[in-house]
Amino acid sequence: MFDHAAPICNAGGLCNFAGTEQVLKWQIGDVRITQVVELTTASLGPHLLPQATPAAMQTIPWMAPFIDERGRIVLSMHALVVESLGQTIVVDTCIGNDKSRTYPKWNNMQGDFLQRFGAAGFSLEQVDTVLCTHMHVDHVGWNTRWQDGAWQPTFPRAEYLFAEDEWQYWRQQSQEYGPVIEDSVQPIFDAGQAVVVSQQHRLNDEIFLQPTPGHTPGHVSVYIQSKGESAIITGDMLHHPCQIVHPDWSTTADTDQSMAAATRTEFLRQYSDQPVLVIGTHFAAPTAGHIVKDGLAYRLSY
Repeated sequence: MFDHAAPICNAGGLCNFAGTEQVLKWQIGDVRITQVVELTTASLGPHLLPQATPAAMQTIPWMAPFIDERGRIVLSMHALVVESLGQTIVVDTCIGNDKSRTYPKWNNMQGDFLQRFGAAGFSLEQVDTVLCTHMHVDHVGWNTRWQDGAWQPTFPRAEYLFAEDEWQYWRQQSQEYGPVIEDSVQPIFDAGQAVVVSQQHRLNDEIFLQPTPGHTPGHVSVYIQSKGESAIITGDMLHHPCQIVHPDWSTTADTDQSMAAATRTEFLRQYSDQPVLVIGTHFAAPTAGHIVKDGLAYRLSY
């Protein structure tokens, strides 16, 4: 597990380091966004993005924070806690503990995510909303936890929002990593805490969903706007900053690789050289930055 410092960054990209706590925070107008990391890994890259070889990564000067000492891409599994208009919203809930998974490193995992969540200043009971950008294994895991012999909602007071197209897809689709829907999504419906929403759903006056299909059919990103400042939480529309340089590099996890590439390409065109902070759901620290044109391509300015 990699450690990182804790700058508080505004929408203009200016950061102040906040002591020794290893939590990244950003302020977008009145909205505060806090990262809670479950784990970081350099082991998934060869399977997920085989195009992103160490040799290719080491030719990109600004890629240094996002690769390890061997040039392998680093991915972060983290939740983002968004505080907006009196609401506490958790975007994506990582992998989770105690769950049967076909990927050995995630099988019956015993991590300290809940302790990290508390150390970041949040209680499970204060969460009003959980939002999953999609229903892959590493985005819904802490929706539930094993208690009293059953999978129970981790956040007991929260509404859990799922995009309708995403839910309909996974109700019929086979799962690669184990019974993800059965242990991390269906129990939320059984508890009466699930809310199925459109891909353009507005959570409040500061936060709304933006369809970014391709990785999965109902995939959404999260747009945040407050007091003239803006940010986007990508979900898996972008897995790693190398896809900013190479938007045609679709991952092996994309259900429609052509659509995923087209969505990324349009996203980069729309948001390049704009005052919109892009927060990567799997980007290692510094995790966020601005998309800027770089000759005929793009880069992340952080």
